[in-house]
Amino acid sequence: MLPANPTIENLTPEVVAKTIDHALLRPDLTTQQVIDGCKLSADYQVASVCVRPCDVSLAASHLQNTGVAIGTVIGFPHGTTSTAAKVAESLQALADGATELDMVLNIGYAKSGQWSKVQEDIRAVVVAAKGRYAGCCVKVIFECCLLAEGEIRKACWVCEEAGADFVKTSTGFSTGGARIEDLKAMRGCTSVARTGVKASGGIRSLEDLAACLQAGATRIGTSATAAIINDLRARRK
Repeated sequence: MLPANPTIENLTPEVVAKTIDHALLRPDLTTQQVIDGCKLSADYQVASVCVRPCDVSLAASHLQNTGVAIGTVIGFPHGTTSTAAKVAESLQALADGATELDMVLNIGYAKSGQWSKVQEDIRAVVVAAKGRYAGCCVKVIFECCLLAEGEIRKACWVCEEAGADFVKTSTGFSTGGARIEDLKAMRGCTSVARTGVKASGGIRSLEDLAACLQAGATRIGTSATAAIINDLRARRK
């Protein structure tokens, strides 16, 4: 469990690992690299692995009985696929073995102020996914670098109304990643008891991770898992 005021000094490698969603999303990853990433995720006992939709069944086969959840992305990376396509992609991912879905909200709708459409899009995925598997965790990616602060706050409200479990900063494939000011805004306008905050994009060091946790993140998306945890282990010797 995270301490109330997480710092490098009071974090343990085991606690840090359980905040991490190990990202395996680069389009050029080979099958062997995905398998290796799953092995790393099991070895470090992270919270989950986040793989491309085409790799869900592969990840599930390599992470069975390891305690590492299988996550994937929906409507990635732009969020502009139709709601029906997002629902279909979500149901296929669950059928393939995923239990966590990181969906991208429709950024164009958000920028247009069409918040009812944004909410309907999210709710459709939440209802379909949790109807298929009640324990499914749905995270909504904002791409904060493309949104104004007021839009980020509005998106948080919409996500909670739609029943999402997490709000998330970034895909890691746009013009910017996790920013401390965005995380503080997201934590400040969501219920701590009801909604988690995931920081993703550009988190490559223990210092980056600790800063995001201090800003209110409860889950971290990164591909630098080994470097981060090994650094903390070395400091504990």
